[in-house]
Amino acid sequence: MRDFFINSFEKLVGVIVILLCIGVVVGALAALFGAGGPGGPNGLLGALFILIGGAIYIIFVGGLMYLGLGIYQNTKRMADLLERRG
Repeated sequence: MRDFFINSFEKLVGVIVILLCIGVVVGALAALFGAGGPGGPNGLLGALFILIGGAIYIIFVGGLMYLGLGIYQNTKRMADLLERRG
């Protein structure tokens, strides 16, 4: 049952990263075409700021989620190896 939840979380992380990418692109397009609202970023410069900031955020958040999954997988493999050895 535990493997089901871990595998489901891996798939969910992939979906979350894709949705974040779509959100950043949509936000940048909205800023590019002037939908930033009063005081919001508008124009090419605002769109670039949103793309750069969004990319950094996606890399950070997605990387942390994949890092957690990687730590779990490595710990599981190490435990299996130690069980086979001893």
